[in-house]
Amino acid sequence: MIAERTGYIIWFNDWKAARALDKYGTLHYMSRKMNYAVLYVNAEAAEDTVRNVQRLPYVRKIERSYRGEIKTEYERNVPDKTRFYGL
Repeated sequence: MIAERTGYIIWFNDWKAARALDKYGTLHYMSRKMNYAVLYVNAEAAEDTVRNVQRLPYVRKIERSYRGEIKTEYERNVPDKTRFYGL
């Protein structure tokens, strides 16, 4: 069974030092220009991991990602008009 994961956006000051964030979870993306990283961690150990990451000297701010809570299934209420414009 796949473990439940939680995403965090980590804002940092030093890009080279921030590459070490992969030991705290799955490092999905790092932006050099905007100085942030997307880190996924197990949901059960998320609070402990966030506390440990917050103590790092190069971390400015940590935000929780709401990507898992956004609705991704859409309803189509508009009728399909392609058959009216066909050849």
